[in-house]
Amino acid sequence: MTTKLIKKRSSAGLGLFTTKPIKKGEHIINYTGELITAEEADRRGGRYLFELNSKWTIDGRGRDNLARYINHGCIPNAETCIEGKEIKIYAIKNINAGDEITYDYGEEYFDDFLRPVGCKCLTCDPA
Repeated sequence: MTTKLIKKRSSAGLGLFTTKPIKKGEHIINYTGELITAEEADRRGGRYLFELNSKWTIDGRGRDNLARYINHGCIPNAETCIEGKEIKIYAIKNINAGDEITYDYGEEYFDDFLRPVGCKCLTCDPA
């Protein structure tokens, strides 16, 4: 079965949703983009930077990176896994067709970008 992902409006802006059920443990998508040095990431700044390690970061701002639409969730249904220079996103629970895909962005991102404006995830802002 191929997972069908679509972007559409969510409580936090645009989000990534599945049109087919996803089983716990299933690979959903990779977070892709330009591989840049940590120094270049510091120079660029931005919301779509995903740190691989102390030397490398993926700049996922390109619109061809569908995973960039995955929003933060305080109680997420997915998680990221760094495998070499790839970022893979896996389901950590069964996800129903029509559900938004979310993962925890981590404390640093939360404090820098989400806390100042208030978290808009489904748990904090069920709309």
